[in-house]
Amino acid sequence: MSPSTAADPSLLIFPDADKSPLSIRAKALVFIDPRTRKLREEVERLAGLPVPILIEGETGTGKELLARHIHRSSERPGLFVALSCSGLSPNHGEAELFGYTAGAHQGAPSSRAGWLGSANGGTLYLDEIADLPLALQAQLLGVLETGEAWRAGASAPTPVDVRLVAATSIDLWRAVEAGKFDERLAHYLSDGHLELPPLRERVGDVLPLAEYFLGIYTQRLRLPLPNISHAAQKVLERHDWPGNTRELENVVHFALLVCGAEQIEARHLNLPATPPLKRIEQAFEQLLEAGDANQLAALRDVLRQAERRLGG
Repeated sequence: MSPSTAADPSLLIFPDADKSPLSIRAKALVFIDPRTRKLREEVERLAGLPVPILIEGETGTGKELLARHIHRSSERPGLFVALSCSGLSPNHGEAELFGYTAGAHQGAPSSRAGWLGSANGGTLYLDEIADLPLALQAQLLGVLETGEAWRAGASAPTPVDVRLVAATSIDLWRAVEAGKFDERLAHYLSDGHLELPPLRERVGDVLPLAEYFLGIYTQRLRLPLPNISHAAQKVLERHDWPGNTRELENVVHFALLVCGAEQIEARHLNLPATPPLKRIEQAFEQLLEAGDANQLAALRDVLRQAERRLGG
């Protein structure tokens, strides 16, 4: 897979990813693994519907990429506007989100449409929506339900037509139970729920992503394109990827720099070896999928012996 596959419908990328080299966001997302292929089908179903969407997934899995794809597929004429809720000003968050008129507060010589107004006719993407203050959550819901936003200092509301796509790395219903998230907003977002699995749960996406990043960095650094050895492929597929796609990108970049003109071997990946218990767990899962009753029974005996020796 090379950088030219940016037009491939199974691949989503940030066209301006180079402008934020220190970003922790995922810069590519593929739909190769059965779980992400199923996700793609659900995305296509929801994209054209007039419903808000909530994307759940760990940091670095590609939530914003998915949100941008939803916006493009929706064919809404307005802009895709992305906002990290944790980045709102503690003092002027309401004005930043909903806009303000000239003189609404100190340092406001002119009016501003705010993030919401900038997304009028398009899509407003709110990353980590659970970080939005409770008071603003209620106000946001009111705007989305009525189609009218009150800018700070205004004497009348402004009509707005915005499709909300929100993302979270936590369980919003637990946040509701803890009194940290508006229950009505959680219900509002539940109509279009998408779960983006972590990379460790979509192993079929690992190698295509690795090959994509390898193509990007060989082109950028003007290096020959090495192969990834079979052993290295196995290491990549067995790793847990706590940093998800962003971690995979860094691993591939490092491997390319240290492998020289050779193919990429397992030693070039700078990843820890798979722990013995993890290997047993993986073998157990493979046998469950294969349905081999005899081998499964034998493995259960081995696990029981190991538990007894470890005092389990």
